[in-house]
Amino acid sequence: MKRGFNSIHNRLFLLFLTSMLVLVLLFSVLYYQKTTQVIHSKISDLAQKNISQTVGLFDLLLQGYDSITKSLNSNYEMLRLIQDRDINPDVTASIFNERTITNILGAIYYSRDDIIGIHVITNAGKNYNYERGFDSVLNINYSSAEWYQKLQDSSGEMVWLGLVQGSVINQFQRDPLFVFGRKLYDLTDHRVIGIMLIETNPQPILAALSNVTISPNSRVYIVDRENRLIATTAEDKVTFPSLGGLPRPQENEIIIDDRTDQLIVAAKAKMSDWTVLGLTPKGDINAEVVKTREYLYVVIVVLIILSTALASLISRNIASPLKLLIREMKQVEMGNFKGSVTVKSFEEINSLVSSFNRMVNRMDELIERITLASISEKNAELQALQSQVNPHFLYNTLDMIYWMLDERENDRLGKVILALSHMFRYSSDWQEASKTTLQQELDQMRHYMTIIENRLEGRVSTEIHIDPEWLDVVLPKMTLQPIIENAVKYGLEPLREPGLLRVFAEVHEQELHIIISDNGVGIEQNLLHQMQERLVEDARMIGDWYAYQAEEPSGEVKTALESKMTRRGIGLTNVHRRIVLLFGEAYGLRIQSKQEVGTTVIIAMPLPRKGV
Repeated sequence: MKRGFNSIHNRLFLLFLTSMLVLVLLFSVLYYQKTTQVIHSKISDLAQKNISQTVGLFDLLLQGYDSITKSLNSNYEMLRLIQDRDINPDVTASIFNERTITNILGAIYYSRDDIIGIHVITNAGKNYNYERGFDSVLNINYSSAEWYQKLQDSSGEMVWLGLVQGSVINQFQRDPLFVFGRKLYDLTDHRVIGIMLIETNPQPILAALSNVTISPNSRVYIVDRENRLIATTAEDKVTFPSLGGLPRPQENEIIIDDRTDQLIVAAKAKMSDWTVLGLTPKGDINAEVVKTREYLYVVIVVLIILSTALASLISRNIASPLKLLIREMKQVEMGNFKGSVTVKSFEEINSLVSSFNRMVNRMDELIERITLASISEKNAELQALQSQVNPHFLYNTLDMIYWMLDERENDRLGKVILALSHMFRYSSDWQEASKTTLQQELDQMRHYMTIIENRLEGRVSTEIHIDPEWLDVVLPKMTLQPIIENAVKYGLEPLREPGLLRVFAEVHEQELHIIISDNGVGIEQNLLHQMQERLVEDARMIGDWYAYQAEEPSGEVKTALESKMTRRGIGLTNVHRRIVLLFGEAYGLRIQSKQEVGTTVIIAMPLPRKGV
């Protein structure tokens, strides 16, 4: 039983199946939460948009009703006739005035299809009306009715009485109506002369309210400031939900509340102090969520079946110890030979892991041996190079020759021998590592040029212009001589006329440039391009010359380039590499040249800090 549990198949099967199940469940939960959030967000946005449109339609409708009352209140002819009839006892004139008033009301009545009746009641108790059917029977107790008191208590503003079951003034009108009114004022002295009452078809109001519904069970209410019901789309107008805990929206504000078992949206109408409320059961909202959840259950079952099949298939071919071994192999590929694999698995895998560990240890030992051998070889080469020439013996011998020539008064040859002696003395003194000053480099250059000027018999002259403040600048030893030697040998010697070698210093931003310029024959563009590329590259080793050989130029061109690059490329590359090592990759040599014009080599170094 234990052996079966340690098998690759069982271990990987359980691991893979568990991982897949966790991923499936995690994905399902996240997907379900995200889907629910998106659905609720969309429904909330839809409810907000619907109630915003509804309040807008409602305001437009109320503005139209408000315009009707204003047009009546501003009808000077009707107001004059009402007052004349109240004070004129002539029956004929009274009848004529009443008919004229009725005609004016009729014109307003027929201006809109939704008006059911228009009533004007004067302070003298006279009633003028125009309504459908002309079967109006005035309620004689209207003066004590609540609607009449509201109109009387108003200060001239529109009074919205809301939806009522039957006319508030006509006893024969039993259909639902939307009722509103306002006081009538004399335009001359702003004296109240009566009230107007207009009853309209409630269908436009109810149609606007139905736009708020999201589901068949949604209910929409219009309530006033005291939570009195004004209108509703609910069939049961008796049972009214308690909405006291809902904060009242301000003008142009929409409130969405989903803290209870219903989604409640609320908005306030501009034309009245009424609030439009939409209530939708969350059960209706969650209908789509339930469908999504059922679909997700099916997907989870299918994924579990597929995960089981995949786990069984993969576990037959791969094992966790092998994965560990592969991981360690990747570490070896990256150069890490210090690790080892420790597993307890099948005998064959344990044997394979042990062989791998021994192989890695052996490779680590071999690499250490090769490294030590390489270091020893480099040290031996360095010692061999140093022993090829013994500068101490040479400059002592040259000093002896100089004194022998001095006794024979051979001044010219004596100067050459003395200059050569100083050069060997300078090149042999490496006790201060490889650093020196610009002053010492210039002295070494002067000794070298003494020899060259005597050898070439006036064909080469030298100009040195270095500001004294730069003479103590530190730079690598033997920096100038390889550059000067290249300039003389490859630039000035082939020149048929006297040549000039100039050495001067300039400051460019935060860099000090020591410039060696000649008016020699210049450098071929192909060779110059290769030399510039080599200086840009990170100096790897003196053997960079072999990289040049890999380009395989052919024939005489190859022979000529090899003879020049061997001297110029290696010498300048070594100088460039030492400057880079001392100051950083931003500094070094920069070569400019043009054939038949001359060559300029710039030694770029950081500008010395003052006081250092």
